[in-house]
Amino acid sequence: MSNGPGSRGFRFDFAERLASGVLVTDGAMGTLLGEHGVGFRHPYDRANLTHAELVERLHGEYVRAGAQLIETNTFSANRVKLSEYKLDERVAEINREGARLARRAADNEANGRERVPVLGAVGPLGRPLSPIGSITEDEAQGVFREQVEALLEGGVDAVLLETFTDLRELRLAFEVTREFGVPVLAYKTFVEDGETLAAGLPVRVAKELSGWGVDVVGSNCTVGPQRMVGIVEQMSDEIGPVAALPNPGLPQLINGEIHYRRDVGHFTEYGVKLAEAGARLIGGCCGTTPEHIKSLADALRDFDASGAAARQAVRNVSVKTRDTGEGPSDIFTEEEARPASEFARRLMDGEFATTVEVDLPRGNDITEVIEASRRLKERGVNAIDISDGARARLRMGPVAVGRIVQDEVGIEVVAHMCCRDRNTIGLQSDLLSASALGVMNILAITGDPPLIGDYPEATGVFDTDAIGLVHILSEMNRGRDLAGNSIGRAPGFLIGAAFNPTADDLPAEVEKVRRKHEAGAHAYWSQPVFEIEDLRRAQEALAAADLAEIKVLLGLMPLRSARQAEFLHHEVPGINIPKRVREGLAKLPPEDAPKFGVEVAQELLVAAKDSVAGAYIMPPASAPDLAGDVVEALGTPVR
Repeated sequence: MSNGPGSRGFRFDFAERLASGVLVTDGAMGTLLGEHGVGFRHPYDRANLTHAELVERLHGEYVRAGAQLIETNTFSANRVKLSEYKLDERVAEINREGARLARRAADNEANGRERVPVLGAVGPLGRPLSPIGSITEDEAQGVFREQVEALLEGGVDAVLLETFTDLRELRLAFEVTREFGVPVLAYKTFVEDGETLAAGLPVRVAKELSGWGVDVVGSNCTVGPQRMVGIVEQMSDEIGPVAALPNPGLPQLINGEIHYRRDVGHFTEYGVKLAEAGARLIGGCCGTTPEHIKSLADALRDFDASGAAARQAVRNVSVKTRDTGEGPSDIFTEEEARPASEFARRLMDGEFATTVEVDLPRGNDITEVIEASRRLKERGVNAIDISDGARARLRMGPVAVGRIVQDEVGIEVVAHMCCRDRNTIGLQSDLLSASALGVMNILAITGDPPLIGDYPEATGVFDTDAIGLVHILSEMNRGRDLAGNSIGRAPGFLIGAAFNPTADDLPAEVEKVRRKHEAGAHAYWSQPVFEIEDLRRAQEALAAADLAEIKVLLGLMPLRSARQAEFLHHEVPGINIPKRVREGLAKLPPEDAPKFGVEVAQELLVAAKDSVAGAYIMPPASAPDLAGDVVEALGTPVR
């Protein structure tokens, strides 16, 4: 790294500089490049190679406007994001050139003034980490390391980790950057709402980042300057001087393009208030321009930092008694709420639990579902499973149906929830609704592809998969959403996941169970099993993977006909029906086949009862009472 900061003998002391006054940094780069027609269908970072003179000129405009620090045009220049544009092999080149352009502009425009440090900008990966996404922690750190190393080779003085929402991802980026021995600035972006402030999230974030050893803690993007004042107050009251780089306001879409209001006066007014609140490094994010920075620099040129510090000290006394939300719902606690339902209690206490999946009809009439659930309850079933658009077919939502069944019948429901139809916002929204409605047992599934269902042209979302959804549920059981915001009381969901004991690749299936277990699953609903040997083989594989103690609800499917058996065996993935069962059904007259199907399920239930946590029975849609016949094999109804 011959061009890195070590060879220059220069190291900017952020602690000393911010203690003595306010530093003004630059504003948006992407906004300006877009206005020059650069970046359409390409990342703005690519301009470091294709429009180098323009990038350098824009950096220079910010320095002339009064910026005392500038950032490189490399926010999205990591391998993950650049791979979307087939630029992943040019990561090092784009970052090195971004650093050199900013460094040259800073040196050329300083005109004898104090050196203008260059911050190497590093943003999030753009894809979620495992278990929500597929990127492992080691892979993420490799991506960050590649970018940071190239920025340092290009001559940056410090590294800026900005616009992160996921603190785990930010921590990974920080740990990598710290290895290089350069100053590190770390900014979290906050959701634009008052509840974030009321819950004390900025305080807890400030404590966390400061505890890592970050040189400058701050916030950027998302909120406008008015809301940023409240964030800065909380952060600076906790740790002292911080950084604040707000947008000028919320954007709007005009003719397919993002536009921000250009009220420089409003931005400057609140820039001064940010300084009064404890911000000592102030600039702009998306939508800001050299005009914003010039106005801000002029307004803060004679700012009395000592007077502001005195006012802040007075404010610190008043906030010591403020409830910052720490306690059971604190975003950094590892304490998880115990599952709250009676069905969960049965499983957790080792009592045999039975649940039956009752198919939903098309339309909005669920009278038959309610009546079937009532009869099954009378026969000793402990819970009713409600699927979520199984086989990608349109049905009512499981949470709404679950609440109705619970109210009308007085039996608990296990609501399936799939990742096909909801992004991570929608998944969390529906889980919050489930908690509010008292539907506390959730089975997390990935979901069937739309192609096989009623609407093959529909878009499958799949922001995450069942493993990621288990993680989301586990986070909610700690009282927080994926962004770390408090959701209030931890709901105490029972987190269910799927397991296929007859999978063609059993080792791969066991590995999925391990990942679900690590993500926080409490129990596993198995695909239907028809041979005790298949179950025993799967249990041995689980034991070999140190998963012998997981709670498995044995999947049982009382078959009603040879035709059904042939269809399921040959045409439905994940279901394997032994030849002897299929042939046994084929030999019987149609009216006797359901009894044979029940007997097969009963025999398996009796043989497996002492080695599983419960039974998950999936009767034919037209004959839900067959599940009650299967439960009779347990003897006295289990309630």
